[in-house]
Formats: sequence, C-alpha cells, structure tokens
Amino acid sequence: TTKPMDRLVCGDVGFGKTEVAMRAAFIAVHGGRQVAILVPTTLLAQQHYNSFRDRFADWPVTVEVMSRFKSAKEVSAAVADLAEGKIDIVIGTHKLLQDDVKIKNLGLVIIDEEHRFGVRQKEQLKALRSEVDILTLTATPIPRTLNMAVSGMRDLSIIATPPARRLSVRTFVMEQNKPTIKEALLRELLRGGQVYYLHNDVKTIEKCAADLAELVPEARIGIGHGQMRERELEQVMSDFYHKRFNVLIASTIIETGIDVPSANTIIIERADKFGLAQLHQLRGRVGRSHHQAYAYLLTPPRKQITPDAEKRLEAIANTQDLGAGFVLATNDLEIRGAGELLGDGQSGQIQAVGFTLYMEMLERAVKSIRKGEQPNLDQPLGGGPEINLRVPALIPEAYLPDVHTRLILYKRIANA
Repeated sequence: TTKPMDRLVCGDVGFGKTEVAMRAAFIAVHGGRQVAILVPTTLLAQQHYNSFRDRFADWPVTVEVMSRFKSAKEVSAAVADLAEGKIDIVIGTHKLLQDDVKIKNLGLVIIDEEHRFGVRQKEQLKALRSEVDILTLTATPIPRTLNMAVSGMRDLSIIATPPARRLSVRTFVMEQNKPTIKEALLRELLRGGQVYYLHNDVKTIEKCAADLAELVPEARIGIGHGQMRERELEQVMSDFYHKRFNVLIASTIIETGIDVPSANTIIIERADKFGLAQLHQLRGRVGRSHHQAYAYLLTPPRKQITPDAEKRLEAIANTQDLGAGFVLATNDLEIRGAGELLGDGQSGQIQAVGFTLYMEMLERAVKSIRKGEQPNLDQPLGGGPEINLRVPALIPEAYLPDVHTRLILYKRIANA
C-alpha cells in the first residue's frame, strides 16, 4: 500500500518476534532501503547483531551495531557508513537517536521492547522521514500504545501460538526467607540447570553473592550489572552462557532478550518494586526450552507492600499461561489508565482529550471547513451537564472477572 506501516506486534517472550523482525528487515533491504533497529540495552543489541549477522551470512547484507561495547572510532566509522548508505541494517541503543546519526535511505524502523522507550524517543525516528515504515515489537505494550492499537490508530498483530514443546513458567509469589531461596537454588542445580538471581542494588550485590555462596556452597556464582566495564560484562554473560558458572546474580540488565536455554529458574528479590511489564520480561528469561521453568517472586512482609504492587503481583501470579503478555498489558491499562494521545504521558487517566473526542472534534472542524465556514473552537461538544460523583467508575472484578470483556465494555460505555 502507499500508506506507511505503523504496526504493533504483540507476541509473548520467546514467541518469535525477532523472526518477524528479521523477515521484515530482509524485505526492506531487498527493496533498496536501510533498516534501523532500536533496542533498549547493549546486551540485547549485541545479541541481535550476532543473530542477524549469522542469519544473513550468505546474503550481501551489511549488518552493523552501535552501542557502548564499540569504541568511539568504530562508532564514528559506522555513522559515516550510514550516511553514505553502505550499511543495510543498523542495530543500536539510544546512540541511534543522536543528532549526528544520519541515515541516507531509511525505509524501516523496528523498535524492539517498545515498553522500554519514551514517547519522544519513539517519535524521533519517525520524524527522520515521513514515509518510514514502523514495526513495534513488545510482549507487554505500554497502556498508551495498547490503547492506540485497540482504538484503531495503529495496526495490531498478536502472535498467539507458542513454539512447539514450550511449557509455561510456574510462578510463585512468596515472602523472602533463606529456606525458600536455598530450596529453589538446589532444585535447579541438582537437575543440572542454571539460575538467575535478581538483586537490583549494585552497592550490595557483592554481599548478596557472599551470602548465597554461604547458603549454597555447591553454587558457582557470577555477578553481572550495568556499572561493570563493557568487556567485563560481556565476558560474564558469555561465561554464564557456556555454563562456566551456574548462578548469575544480576541487576535488571538481564531483563531484555538474553537467551540462555539451560537457565530455568529465576529468583527476583523485592518483586513488589517492579512494574508488570518488567516482571513479565524477567520471567521470560527462563523457560526458553522444553524443561519446566520456575519463577520465584520474593517480597517483604505483606504490610510493607503498596496496594498497586499487590495488584501487580496478583496479576502476574494469575497469568501463567503461555501468551500471557497481552492479558497482562490489558491489566496494566486498567490499573494505570491509557495515557495521553497528544502528550508524553504513557499511562494515567486522560486529562483533556481522548481519541474518540479528538476524532469527533476533528470531524466537526473538517465539516465546517468544507462548508466554507470557520470552525468554532469555543463551542463545547455535546454540551450536556457534567456530573462528578467522586467515586471510581470501574467495573468490579467480582462482577466480571475477564479483563478483556471489561475493556470491551469500557470502550462501549465510552462510545455510547
């Protein structure tokens, strides 16, 4: 079609979104265009670079990566090649959004893990050219993005079929204590697997490693976090992948796209501090083969958890099926609200103008202009009385348990 693509592909963790991205990139390159792939973390950029390079090894396709794992000299060489059109596919973190990066013939932008970027960052790439195709990949779309897809402003595709022999991750929410941690670690190590242990505080991560070594002496422990030197971090991830140690204590740097098939248990400390999408992504680091995987979400005593955090933990514990990402995102949309259409807010209640009202205003203005009249911007729409009862207008979960049906009803009520 002549209309540029703006499509959201919502597929669960490990369902093959990268495969869709590869095929789209291949088609764009064969059409003589350049492809930019925006990813949130350096580790994911490196992993995508390896996957794309291996996949297109037999084709005349030039793939390059721009991230902090590259030296300044290598990055400036890549920038020059991009401007001259010598690079077909560039994979990068926020470095791709810098002002000095000019892409000669950009045809397709792929945004991976969309929920990790802000509105301005996503719009920045669109602004490079008006006719750029945009493919957005995510397991759990941000409320604003999901709302745009549901209301028809963007196209939406859902990958609903899991890979063959894939099992869902069994998820437990429990209070943090040593016996639980020990049992979870030993269960995985005794079957020859590997464990991710998420401790999201760099200052105390060394102490955490010492405590775990004392608790489970059999464990070979490695540490990985974002403040390590690039080469060092790369080495740690590579050692873990090659089973040189079997427990990786890490910060949320492991959240996106790291793929270690033999790691089938993840233990998350202070799970109440994470958002829904983050918890779902972290849980998706395990269970990437045909073994049963486990996720332990550890929390402080119940009294110390906020009501919203409790809702999030309940939602994640209840949606353990394969393909739960979309259900979680609809839960998130309900818990946090849809964000702004014309502003930067990606969640929260719409303060001024929602999509339906915006389209109504636009339609009225277009009709006036066609008649040769000046649109009256001061005239209120549907000027009925406004009643504010100061009560939350939510459909109770007890009345209608299914989150999808609730969202459909909200939509119908809003459009009534």
